[in-house]
Amino acid sequence: MKKQDSLRPQLQCGRFRLDLSVPRVMAILNVTPDSFSGDGVAQNTGAALAHAENLIEQGADLLDVGGESTRPGSTAVSEQEELDRVLPVVEALADSGVPVSVDTTKPAVMAAAIAAGAAMINDINAFRTPGAIEAVADSSAALCVMHMQGQPRTMQTAPHYMDVVGEVEAFLETRIQALVAAGVNDGRILLDPGFGFGKTLEHNLALLRAMPRFSRRYPVLAGMSRKSMLGRITGKPVEERLAASVAAALMAVEGGARIVRVHDVAATRDALEVWKAVREQA
Repeated sequence: MKKQDSLRPQLQCGRFRLDLSVPRVMAILNVTPDSFSGDGVAQNTGAALAHAENLIEQGADLLDVGGESTRPGSTAVSEQEELDRVLPVVEALADSGVPVSVDTTKPAVMAAAIAAGAAMINDINAFRTPGAIEAVADSSAALCVMHMQGQPRTMQTAPHYMDVVGEVEAFLETRIQALVAAGVNDGRILLDPGFGFGKTLEHNLALLRAMPRFSRRYPVLAGMSRKSMLGRITGKPVEERLAASVAAALMAVEGGARIVRVHDVAATRDALEVWKAVREQA
């Protein structure tokens, strides 16, 4: 994998050039009725936009709009239902001043979202769905390539690896090669090891420890906010995982992650400000 400029890396993100010399906060905006964290706003565009405005005020650098739950055990929604949930929100947020990402695996949703103003496509299936690469290749959108073992409905049923770090790294490499072969500029690509997507707690912790290995190459996005791995560690239910989520985000950034995907923007932003203040004096 090609190494990035470690001093002032940038990510091409639609019409934005996202400066990753400091860690960035991606806010989760679920437009679903069944988000695992209980923060979904379903098909209520007004509520979604109000929540988005609040997230930006709290300091979100990006917004990640999701119209289909990918929690363990979830089932897929139809293409049309996902379009109906996502597109009005993307269109309304296109001029919000921050890049809008869309979390989807469906090529038609990818293409429509980009046409509506989305600056990033965040694909848990790593652009493996037939037609996905073709839907994004000729755009300027950033592409987040994530690792997942299995599918959301079954991914947490006895996940197994011989070498989780090596296998995740090898998978991401093959997906990068597929995108680059299709003409995607590698300045548009970022990686996500896929915490909680077909991994046990031990697998997740191994990936978090290996963050420097991933982040030496392409920019890394880390998403652990409120996930069950944190519940396993702390014994806390999802609504009581704020402190653990902030700690996990800081650990990822310390390992080199450039974007953290979170529910709790203000608390994460405060923690990162302290981290930056200490690092600037180092």
